[in-house]
Amino acid sequence: MMTTATPLSDPAPREQAAAGSAARAPEALPEHAFLALPEGLGLIAARGPEAADFLHNQLTNAVDNLPPGELCLAGYCTAKGRLLATMYYWRQTDADGADAVYLLVSRDLLPALLKRLSMFVLRAKVKLADASGEYRVIGLAGGADGGAPAALPVTAQASAQTAATGAAQSFPLLDAASRRRALVIVPAAQADAALSALRAQAAEASPAAWDWLDVQAGVPRIAAATQGLFVPQMINFELVGGVNFKKGCYPGQEVVARSQYRGMVKRRLRLAHVDAQALPAQELFHSADPGQPCGQVVNAAAAPQGGCDLLAEIKLDALEGGPIHLGSPEGPALTLKPLPYDA
Repeated sequence: MMTTATPLSDPAPREQAAAGSAARAPEALPEHAFLALPEGLGLIAARGPEAADFLHNQLTNAVDNLPPGELCLAGYCTAKGRLLATMYYWRQTDADGADAVYLLVSRDLLPALLKRLSMFVLRAKVKLADASGEYRVIGLAGGADGGAPAALPVTAQASAQTAATGAAQSFPLLDAASRRRALVIVPAAQADAALSALRAQAAEASPAAWDWLDVQAGVPRIAAATQGLFVPQMINFELVGGVNFKKGCYPGQEVVARSQYRGMVKRRLRLAHVDAQALPAQELFHSADPGQPCGQVVNAAAAPQGGCDLLAEIKLDALEGGPIHLGSPEGPALTLKPLPYDA
């Protein structure tokens, strides 16, 4: 594999990346299928015969029985059950025949996450590396009528045929704003040709448009600003398939299980709109209790209609009535919106 290719995303400073998606409003979304090049992502490769077993013991979801060609969500927690990272991951056999698991994470977390995971490798037959330069990530979205992305059937077929050779793969994602979505992971050496083929079938939208769809899907992504703040259930992570309660132990597993089975979750993720710019980790305040925050922004993206749509972790008590404000008790009020799943 080439290691000098274009990286997945621009490894911008955290402050710039956090402000970027909220400050850069997307244009009106194309009516029909479109593609976008997501920003702020990095890729960790775990290679070796024990790569899946090693990560199975570290992440909130199962890895050891995941077949090639499937995409899953997982988190990586502290011993106290707080999320250090969330990620998409998949297994494949690389072109050189090596078994591998790839973790798609927020780019600003990658160096520290790679270092922390490496501390626990010990004698396991696995090598961890930053693989961001080896692949390109392309987001595909279907039309507003709910149809599949124009290129998805082709890329999905190619994925089924080539998942074991490290070639391009296509993975379906949760729908967002009534649009079907997929991620296409392309080796960097093939990226230009793949993009040319996709652009012939679909319009291209900005990364900000993809950020907005991510928020609409209700799937939270931990970045540096929100690292270590949330137990998975506080941000609905088990509801979107990010936690497996039947697998073995992993860091923080006891806390996560206790929260699930003893009804200890007093905060949940909600989708909201605000007529202002919002940033990850920005605090929220309820009108009835202005002296202390009632929640925090997890992810935010500029909305095509103006203002900002966001995913926010909020106390359940605060959801029972009364306005919730961004940034201060006098800040702009949030308008709560329904999530695309039951929560």
